[in-house]
Amino acid sequence: MKINYQETTSDLATRIDIHNKFGGRNIDEWMLEILKLSKGIKILDVGCGAGKQCFSFYNHLNGQAEITGGDVNEDLLKQATEENQKRGTPIKFIHLDFNKEFPFPDNSFDLVSCCFAIYYAEDVPFTIGQMHRVLKPGGQLFTTGPMPENKQLFYDIIREATNNKPIPPMPGSSRYKSEFLKVIQDKFSAVEVHIFENPLTFQSVEPFVAYTRASLSEDRRLWSSFFQGKDEFEIIMKKIEETAARRLEKEGKLVMTKVVGGFVATK
Repeated sequence: MKINYQETTSDLATRIDIHNKFGGRNIDEWMLEILKLSKGIKILDVGCGAGKQCFSFYNHLNGQAEITGGDVNEDLLKQATEENQKRGTPIKFIHLDFNKEFPFPDNSFDLVSCCFAIYYAEDVPFTIGQMHRVLKPGGQLFTTGPMPENKQLFYDIIREATNNKPIPPMPGSSRYKSEFLKVIQDKFSAVEVHIFENPLTFQSVEPFVAYTRASLSEDRRLWSSFFQGKDEFEIIMKKIEETAARRLEKEGKLVMTKVVGGFVATK
């Protein structure tokens, strides 16, 4: 399944910033609580982006881990490398396309993580197979992604603003649980499913609109049934802003709940 998607660095940064400012829970703390990492382990973070998860693992383990981050986006890898140099950390960042064979021998890592990226894989059994292959016996795969119930307010307001126009399937919430979980369960000896819910509470309409703008801008091809070109995009954003403002006036706040699934699989 070919996914026409490439996340832009600015839109990703906007959404992460809004999560941090308006969310009620810390997802990094939740991940670390689930994983219970041991010092001295060897970690591969697939789809590492700008290195956020790699740095989180490194800090949690007080530097006592060998960590490699891989991503296909050169702009994000550049950011990760620059941050790595700034921090003086020894994390290794490489170009890694999870639609191709991983450049590592079998049984290389204690943990393979893939946070908010795995659902863009084109061939699910192939990508999961590569992750399984490079894990040591007893090693773990950890993935995160949006569940079908994720950010319903976001979709409700878009539907209302567009007279109930059908929402196009999102690669994350439409694929992560339905396609990937089954393949992981078939491939690994044991799989745990953990759910993280994080309500983002907006007391004004501006941050919700900024989040929506960034989400729709990530890859406009996913939303091609809603708008074509900048002018149509701005028209629909105006309608979304007006709809969100009416709901805010009526309810006093906007609460958009992120619902994330964490799959922990043991080889």
